[in-house]
Amino acid sequence: MSAFVRFWGTRGSIPTPASWTRVYGGNTSCVEVRFDDTVFICDAGSGIRELGKDMVTRKSNPNEFHLLITHTHWDHIQGFPFFIPAYMKTAQIRVYGAYQLLSGQMSSEYFPVSFRDLGAAIIADELPNGEKMINGVRVRHFPLSHPGGCVGYVFEKDGKKIVYATDHEIAPQPGDKFPDLENNGPLRSAPADFLKIIEGADLLIADAQYNDKEYATRMGWGHSSCFSVTDAAIRGKVRNVALFHHDPECKDIDMDRKIQACCERVIRHNADLTVFAAREGMELKF
Repeated sequence: MSAFVRFWGTRGSIPTPASWTRVYGGNTSCVEVRFDDTVFICDAGSGIRELGKDMVTRKSNPNEFHLLITHTHWDHIQGFPFFIPAYMKTAQIRVYGAYQLLSGQMSSEYFPVSFRDLGAAIIADELPNGEKMINGVRVRHFPLSHPGGCVGYVFEKDGKKIVYATDHEIAPQPGDKFPDLENNGPLRSAPADFLKIIEGADLLIADAQYNDKEYATRMGWGHSSCFSVTDAAIRGKVRNVALFHHDPECKDIDMDRKIQACCERVIRHNADLTVFAAREGMELKF
């Protein structure tokens, strides 16, 4: 059994189509996680439009989807009205979280097509007591630090573990070197409950919207420094970490610099961790 992850939207806050976002992408949050024929969709940012177009061209052409919403900020729900399977009578979409907001944004004040006119069977679902077995996949949610509230998701099956933790702020703790502009400080601390959640993950998809200099002026906004994410991944013995939720002002060349700095940090701490930036169209197999 293999797990597949594909990035359809990697940007935070607002879609950013531009010549300088061509490499890492300008669509907002949407990640596809597949175990065998079971399709999970993490968030419905503008990237879900491209996912829907791709779905209808696949040979397997899945007709059941599990849509897991982390929170209801616009960049995580704005693409749903453009998701082609939502208009197909053969499709079933089970929505975990934010069902009312998904339908509300399709009222006539915001969108010309009514939620009632969608062809698919759209079902409000939940993870009782925070977790549920879905076609043999253990799916859990856990709280994240973000204004207004947010949850992350863990997917586990046959020893494979994928963690999706966007819009999460790992704040510096007393004793941490911050900002670490020289990139020579010790490993930073991280909340014990978060480390327990991500421990041993094959892939951690984590909000790393800022570098240290940027984060210093945005503390409390609900997003993390790439160094804090890297250090948490090292402490949690994560195998791979994808930096995610790229800032709208972050150019491709800026992202390259962030990745280089994080990789240097991994080497300096002699850690067994691969760090990379999530990129639209990138597909991973575990």
